[in-house]
Amino acid sequence: MNLNHLSIFHAVASCKSISGGAQRLHISQSAVSKQLGEFERTLGVTLFDRLPRGVRITEAGKLLQGYANRLFALEAEAEEAIGDLQKHIRGRITIGASRTIGGYLLPAILANYRQQYPGVELSLQVENSNTIENRLIAGEIDIGFAEGIVGSDLLEYHVFANDELVLIAAPKHPITKHSPVPLATMMQYPILMHEVGSGTRAVTERAFATKKLTLRPSMTLASTEALKQTVATGAGIAVLSAFAIKTEVAAKTLAVVPIKGLSIQRPLYRVQLKSSWASPALTAFVGLLPK
Repeated sequence: MNLNHLSIFHAVASCKSISGGAQRLHISQSAVSKQLGEFERTLGVTLFDRLPRGVRITEAGKLLQGYANRLFALEAEAEEAIGDLQKHIRGRITIGASRTIGGYLLPAILANYRQQYPGVELSLQVENSNTIENRLIAGEIDIGFAEGIVGSDLLEYHVFANDELVLIAAPKHPITKHSPVPLATMMQYPILMHEVGSGTRAVTERAFATKKLTLRPSMTLASTEALKQTVATGAGIAVLSAFAIKTEVAAKTLAVVPIKGLSIQRPLYRVQLKSSWASPALTAFVGLLPK
């Protein structure tokens, strides 16, 4: 059944005239008459008796009108529901974020979003950057945030912030006597790092590779908090995001040690699957991110 024909029939039946139906649809009377005739021939029934003045709906037309009324009422209800969804955003967003972004940048954004859109349920999953990308590709999360090196042609990467990686140590660690510390001196001390797959580790290793240096961690820890706590004991040094150590530096439980001849800057990415549809809830969330 041609839905365009049905909509023309519905307009004429509702207005009880071809001229009224034509006005409602903003098309000519001749076009309405032609489309109605085609519709009747397709169905094999007469829907309207043509009278000297106007039309009169037939029994077949009355039967069809009941179905058409329900169909177009449902269409109007769907349009209203979509409009309501856009005005009063609801739903669920599953977010995947690497440790630095999930732990230190997103909390304030999530709180702001929750205040503005209380009808949306938010779920934040913190993993390393490789895992975030894999979960996006698998369709397990709606949006990702990664801090490493661009890794997949299936994903779109948009820079939403910039970060600096800094060398940290316990305030009384011997390395703090050097400012800035030469690379050769730094390499003499045990270094603590995230696991393979971490964006922070990948960027750090790449930066040192430009100086023809290979980092061999004395300890691998999968938690930024564990890294900070271990470094604070004096057990070693580490390279972490400046965002991640603000509180500890202010409290003087950790110290930043500049590295001579090496500055590690990196972009932080919002990551989404290419050509994926963004719900109104997700679109609103992206709108709150730093530009």
